[in-house]
Amino acid sequence: MADADPRVRATVCARWEDLAAPLRARLLADTDDTVRTAALLAHHTGVPMPREVIAALPAPRRALERCRLSPGLEAELVRGGDATVRRSLAATPALSAHSVAVLAEHLSDDIRSAVALRPDLNEEQRAVVRYDFDPTSMSRTVPCVEGLHGDADVMRRLAVSSHPLIRSSAHPLSRRSVACARRLPPNVVERLARDEDRTVRLFLAESCDDAPAEILLEVWRWWDGSFTHPDRPRSHFNSPRTGLLRYAGASCGRMRRLALDDPESTPANVACLARFPEAEVRRRAAEDPRLSPADAVRLLNDSAADVRGAAMRNPRLPARVLAGLLHDRDTACEAVTNPAIPVPVLHRILAAAAAAVAARR
Repeated sequence: MADADPRVRATVCARWEDLAAPLRARLLADTDDTVRTAALLAHHTGVPMPREVIAALPAPRRALERCRLSPGLEAELVRGGDATVRRSLAATPALSAHSVAVLAEHLSDDIRSAVALRPDLNEEQRAVVRYDFDPTSMSRTVPCVEGLHGDADVMRRLAVSSHPLIRSSAHPLSRRSVACARRLPPNVVERLARDEDRTVRLFLAESCDDAPAEILLEVWRWWDGSFTHPDRPRSHFNSPRTGLLRYAGASCGRMRRLALDDPESTPANVACLARFPEAEVRRRAAEDPRLSPADAVRLLNDSAADVRGAAMRNPRLPARVLAGLLHDRDTACEAVTNPAIPVPVLHRILAAAAAAVAARR
């Protein structure tokens, strides 16, 4: 890898299995510590890591969590490592069956619970592990499950597990991790779509390409997107796009917004929603390119800031009104993003702004 940026070379290590042997050798001998560490961690997911290599790593925890260790080193750490080391090892995918059995009998509840969450255990093995957990603290996903999203058999098994750490309504941790998979078998999707835990259904709607239309509509009633999945579930390609006009008169404002996504909706529907009491509905109307110029101007004085902002960006704003917004310091930053501004005009605006900045220096 000849890229001058070490961050690029380190990123390439994530595709270790796809790299040719000479390229792997170059990355393992890289002069940059970050690149060399990334290469070593990738290399030793399959090749056992000896004691001298892990001792030289700046942060050995990452190796404990993901790498295959030499038999002697693994036995030493499993039997004699401190609690933090053993806790990391308990979830390591490459850990030998013997070491898993040893840690399953550990005195620490935390370590035994980590063993019980291993996706490679079958139900009989998981059932004999004594576990302890605080259900109120479990709201994240399980990294070791996320790493197996491509294994349909594992996803199917974890989705129907009877073990409390995996399946109970008090501890939906692993089901949430399964629901984050991009693709899932149909029977797993069907089960998770009926899950009693609302977060499981949310993760399914946000992350899974196989999420059914009915669960997307159900989640949309109370969730309209996160930072990592903006506008999902509405933007999900399985979300219904026809038959949505039935929501034009819905009491729930969020469902009423969907009416404008129907291809049979009209400018009259937009005008109606532009006068709806809930601000989120007016904002959706303010974003619609079918909004009348008169309504676009009217919404510039809306009581909600996000509605006003959406109206400033609407291409149906009359040119004279848009020009006024561009000359007003309070509205110029928002108005300059309006797609109706001709490119030459936009270039002049940017050039003038750059000249003003340079003059102040």
